[in-house]
Amino acid sequence: MSDTPRSTYRIQVRPGFDLDATAELAGYLAALGVTHLYTAPLLTATPGSTHGYDVVDHRAVNPQLGGEAARARLVRALRAAGLGLVVDIVPNHAGVARPEANPAWWDVLRRGRDSAYARWFDIDWDRGRLLLPVLADTADALDDLKLVDGELRYHEHRFPVADGTGDGTPRQVHDRQHYELVNWRRGDAELTYRRFFAVSDLAGLRVEDPEVFDATHAEILRWVDAGEVDGIRVDHPDGLRDPAGYLARLRAAAPQRWLVVEKILEYGEDLPDWPVDGTTGYDALAAVSGLFVDPDAEPEFTTLDGRLTGRHTSWADLTHATKLEAATRLLGAELTRLAALVPELPGEQVRAALAELAACFPVYRGYPPEGARHLAAARSEAGRRRPDLTGVLDAVTARLRDPGHELAARFPQLTGAVMAKGVEDTAYYRWSRFVALNEVGGSPAHFGVPPAELHRFAATRHVRWPASMTALSTHDTKRGEDVRARLAVLSELPGRWAERVADWMSRAPLADPALAHLLWQTAVGAWPIERERLHGYAEKAAREASVTTSWADPDAAFEHELHALVDRMYDDPELHAQITAFAAEITPPGWSNALGQKLVQLAMPGVPDVYQGTELWENSLVDPDNRRPVDFAVRRDMLARLDAGWRPAVAGDGAAKLLVVSRTLRLRRDRPDLFGGYRPVPARGPAAAHAVAFDRGGAVAVTTRLPLRLARSGGWRDTTVSLPVHQCTDLFTGRVYSGSELLLDDLLSTYPVALLAPTDSVEAAA
Repeated sequence: MSDTPRSTYRIQVRPGFDLDATAELAGYLAALGVTHLYTAPLLTATPGSTHGYDVVDHRAVNPQLGGEAARARLVRALRAAGLGLVVDIVPNHAGVARPEANPAWWDVLRRGRDSAYARWFDIDWDRGRLLLPVLADTADALDDLKLVDGELRYHEHRFPVADGTGDGTPRQVHDRQHYELVNWRRGDAELTYRRFFAVSDLAGLRVEDPEVFDATHAEILRWVDAGEVDGIRVDHPDGLRDPAGYLARLRAAAPQRWLVVEKILEYGEDLPDWPVDGTTGYDALAAVSGLFVDPDAEPEFTTLDGRLTGRHTSWADLTHATKLEAATRLLGAELTRLAALVPELPGEQVRAALAELAACFPVYRGYPPEGARHLAAARSEAGRRRPDLTGVLDAVTARLRDPGHELAARFPQLTGAVMAKGVEDTAYYRWSRFVALNEVGGSPAHFGVPPAELHRFAATRHVRWPASMTALSTHDTKRGEDVRARLAVLSELPGRWAERVADWMSRAPLADPALAHLLWQTAVGAWPIERERLHGYAEKAAREASVTTSWADPDAAFEHELHALVDRMYDDPELHAQITAFAAEITPPGWSNALGQKLVQLAMPGVPDVYQGTELWENSLVDPDNRRPVDFAVRRDMLARLDAGWRPAVAGDGAAKLLVVSRTLRLRRDRPDLFGGYRPVPARGPAAAHAVAFDRGGAVAVTTRLPLRLARSGGWRDTTVSLPVHQCTDLFTGRVYSGSELLLDDLLSTYPVALLAPTDSVEAAA
């Protein structure tokens, strides 16, 4: 089963929902129409890990997931159900939060440069001992160090002792080790190993070394060679020293397998010409979700943002500031290491120049040959912002253009981290003009996607990357797809939203008005949401924004005010009633948007992924909220009712979405010949701007956009779409249509979406 998947279903395999629990879903996923299960990482992770991206032992399946025996049972269950398997792998970093759990890291701590694993990790040994930021922020923290069973212990942390160094007090023993325990605050400033972003518990791996590649990939490739893995998802390739070389090696090791990369593309950026099948779908997410946002509302939301916050800040200026902050503060250790590669120039000036170039870099990282263009753009903008650094910028840029210089190899690893931490994890929480656009892979500065742009994107994808993944929700999205769909409705009533939110913010003020606007949008987008979930989101959003509180230095007074605001949403009867009423008002058009974007994502060119649970209405927010358990029994029973002939209303429990998901996936699985092309299908008539339709080569998807404006303008009236065949059937309603022109008022009378296929092809997908 090494063919390209026709669809995938993502499961967050974790302790508490292990491989055996996942195997029990095989029958349901097959009935849903999925062709491949797509799992979170399966190798041994830090004990208790809920995500698996902190691998500690590449030699074995995580025992907390059931181990190798459970993996084998999963494969058998999938094959019995006719399903394939796509696995997530993590080449960039390994988990080191608990050294005793990671045999390679433990050996490096014990033996230093003499360890057989010293070359595994990206460690700057020339700067002295390996610094481990685990100590409390007190001058006497090392007084809590103890010697127990031949190990150094600091509270719950365990560390090895090098041979022949175990005599004396704990402090004396510590001072003889290849590592040094330091204040946790020093982690962002002076670490001696590369990390994943600013996470000191995740140490960078050197998979550019063939021996390291072989050792860390042997188990995964054993599954591939045994025919038990049909696809591979590569986590965070931007963190690697040589992504192109790594992917070439991986492709050679798994030549017939579907291979996608978690490469986040900026607006208008193309995927490099790598030996892969495409990305994990954030580019499609931005295009599809943006289709349901009204671009005409941008001026009103810009005015509202200025009125609520008392200032006007451009997206470009905001992201420059947050990226510069990330480069110099969160990633200061990485910046220092790079600056040391230009010893002939003043260190602080080199640091400043590198930070400015990273802050001005327009994409996550540059790759040959396009990288030269991005570096030139960064140099130009950096010079405009810091003319005092002209000479140093020129000197540093010259080295960055030299492919043989170590700085040129390492700087791209910094720019990707700066973009992720500065934009995704900071600016997205400060820029609250319209948060439906604040999504991974999106561009908040581009307000909506016109239909013509969506069609151009899809047609290009069909030609260049037909097997690239499409997605609407992942474990990394900032809010669930249906929350974004409901928030898109606000773009159709900007004046009403402005009045409503201004009133709420005046009655329940917060010291940070931009964060308050984000919180109010989040509330109406996810309402009704459990109080504790909104509390958790509010605190995370505030600390990520790092304006009035932060992870490193929480402001107790502000956070008390923030939580009091959340409580007031539930405890103030009038306010609670108003939120409930407003959310109820925008929910039906939000459902229309949700069905529309789901159909477009599932039917457009690419391999559609369904994130766990999103086949029903789903109001998740950012991680960890989007990793909550899913009630698959409800979904299984509901699918059985649909298959028995029940046709639900759009309103309610999400069965209409399950109908759209299952029928579209089944048609893609059973009749791939109907999805071999892409052609926009124009609508004609007074409401043509509200219809988006395309022909995939026999299967025609039709959806509604901007449903409130459509209703205000009198509905579809005489608007029609043309069909490529004389007789077709809508897979959602079962209705048969004849003729070359269909009235949308008839076609979309039950649901705001339709999936049409030649009548003689429908029976297999029913």
